[in-house]
Amino acid sequence: MNQSLDVGRFGFAFAGTGLLLYLGCTLVLVLVGRDSAILFFNSILHGIDVSTIIRMEMPMWEGIIGIVETYIIGWLIGASVASIYNLSLKI
Repeated sequence: MNQSLDVGRFGFAFAGTGLLLYLGCTLVLVLVGRDSAILFFNSILHGIDVSTIIRMEMPMWEGIIGIVETYIIGWLIGASVASIYNLSLKI
């Protein structure tokens, strides 16, 4: 099955997944509080202590910038993966 990937669509899919993860993290912080969020993220990150980097008070504008940045970085990563994959089909 030597089909190439659509770079734009793959980038969009990757960026959309990144947004869902970003919003999921935000939702965890909002719903469970600081101590439970620290326990949750420490468990996901194999015991890395995140207590020093979790901020509960973040301005709305920082959240919006974070969403935009996550989307752009996600799209670039997805487009790069698709491009490299397509290039490998030609070799």
